[in-house]
Amino acid sequence: MATTFKTLTNNDVTSTRTLLHEAIPITGTIVSGTYDESATATSNIKNYSHGLFQSVYDYPYLSSSANQIFDLTVGYSSDSGLSGSSAGHTQNAKKINLYNQMAQVLVGFDENGNIQNFDRDGDLTAGNKITEAVFINFARLLTKDEIKKESFTLKVLTGSTTTAPTDLLTISDYGAATAYKINSPAGEYGVLYTSSATPNSNSGVGLIYYQAGVAVLTASIFSDDPSSPTTFCDFGSPADFKTSAEGGIEAALTGSSITGSADGLRNRLNNLQFNNTTELNSTIYFCRANHNDFNYSSNPTYLNGSKLRVKNNSMDSPVSYITTVGLYSADNELLAVAKLSEPIKKTPETELTLRVRLDY
Repeated sequence: MATTFKTLTNNDVTSTRTLLHEAIPITGTIVSGTYDESATATSNIKNYSHGLFQSVYDYPYLSSSANQIFDLTVGYSSDSGLSGSSAGHTQNAKKINLYNQMAQVLVGFDENGNIQNFDRDGDLTAGNKITEAVFINFARLLTKDEIKKESFTLKVLTGSTTTAPTDLLTISDYGAATAYKINSPAGEYGVLYTSSATPNSNSGVGLIYYQAGVAVLTASIFSDDPSSPTTFCDFGSPADFKTSAEGGIEAALTGSSITGSADGLRNRLNNLQFNNTTELNSTIYFCRANHNDFNYSSNPTYLNGSKLRVKNNSMDSPVSYITTVGLYSADNELLAVAKLSEPIKKTPETELTLRVRLDY
């Protein structure tokens, strides 16, 4: 326990913030099911009895080393033409409820208390709404504090097969580092575009919520005309949603279960990558030992027979070795301890400034 204290002033304390980024690549092989999905014990794709979403893991989910990557689900607004008639629609109410749940968290309510729909360009007062959506909810293990702006890229197959490279659509949050939106209760978000050359309301096909770690894609990316949110394409063989005769993505959203739609969507995700962000806040204390400070030790072994062990005769200057710095509260309670890598010699002829950093 220290017997001598030195008060830290405002000039001795400063705070800093550091943003650490980590690249997160998610390949299509993991997403589409690296492991045999027919054997539940070895599958990295987990379905639930409630059938509301599907979870993707990097290893078989029953393994102790498995980490959840993201959850995948679909939904549409009550304003969508797909919800006009629930006759023959599979899980119609659940798909509407999922859309409303995501919208009220990420978009919020209007002045009348109504849930607002997702908007393709982030302008909530105008048209171009996303009424049929795919939701990718990333695990916090991957996103950390947030997804780094202008780092999100998704490649998805949008044609009639899952192998044609000409149907590979690249989606990214182009220009989001300076053009992100802040009119969301969930924090900052960017618009996902199909082209960096012409980022506008027509090329906007989704939204990426950076702090929430959620990507929202319009179902119209699987249509013949991505600029139209109501024109859907047909899917041929191999059919991941439905066959062309059954109506493509439109039939998948209405006639398939949420799990079935998630299966089809997963197999069309070719590649996905982004950088996460870890915010590291630090308080730095400059502990200054002036020439007449801390030249004697409070350690009982510093004395032997009332004499200093480190002095050969009485005329020698006092000397001590600093090994530890303790930070105390105003009422002298020890709050933190910093250890030096090696003892530092302190005499009346020297002054020291020790930099102590607390990260949180």
